[in-house]
Amino acid sequence: MKIITLNLNGIRSAARKGFFPWLARSRADVVCVQELKAQEADLDDAMRAPASYRGYFSHADKKGYSGVGLYCRREPDRLVEGIGVRDVDREGRCLRADFGPLSVISVYLPSGSSGPHRQKAKFEFMDSFFPRLKNLAAEGREILLCGDWNIAHKEIDLKNWRSNRKNSGFLPEERDWLTRVFDELGWVDVYRRLHPATTGEAYTWWSNRGQAWAKNVGWRIDYHIATPKLAAGAKRAAIYKKQRFSDHAPLTVDYDYPF
Repeated sequence: MKIITLNLNGIRSAARKGFFPWLARSRADVVCVQELKAQEADLDDAMRAPASYRGYFSHADKKGYSGVGLYCRREPDRLVEGIGVRDVDREGRCLRADFGPLSVISVYLPSGSSGPHRQKAKFEFMDSFFPRLKNLAAEGREILLCGDWNIAHKEIDLKNWRSNRKNSGFLPEERDWLTRVFDELGWVDVYRRLHPATTGEAYTWWSNRGQAWAKNVGWRIDYHIATPKLAAGAKRAAIYKKQRFSDHAPLTVDYDYPF
């Protein structure tokens, strides 16, 4: 089973940069996407059902903002949109697809970098999301949460960690919360399971400022986070950088698991 996650930074922009031909070549079973920046009416047929996929989406109420989606080779048995919190769900931040005993979830945590009001919203999301994750863990299903979590967990997960200790995305409270996701709930950071010490090659996002891409001044903020049994079946993880569809790079993991 091959699963990909990518923050598109605008589905229409990614389409112009060649995302959909690459998607067709990827042969992934499910592709989780975030930051659609589009409404349903903005999507053409090639975006809704590219190649051998069908797309499922959760759009933000606000135009040109947020939104998540799933491209699936097989029709899900069930779709669940949102986390059950009105203010969160209006921003289109979570979409779950069930395939038998497996759930694949595309998730997009808020960024707090635009100001204190958004950092407050990010902390509120985290407070709301943790008990939902706890409930998910109690379901007894195999769960895979893929997406842009907007948190670099450890110092090896970003280039300039010293200068970012007081910045959104690397705040102690954010990092501690992600540690709780792993330690209290038993979820596994799949990339780190396979590559426990990788630094620069692990980055998945680069700022558009200061030649960050050219200098590889990046952050690892895109994750596959899985239940232990599913994570134990992860065989390969790769970050695709030959083409740029977004300010993020696609993260692909192959699992020894029947889709």
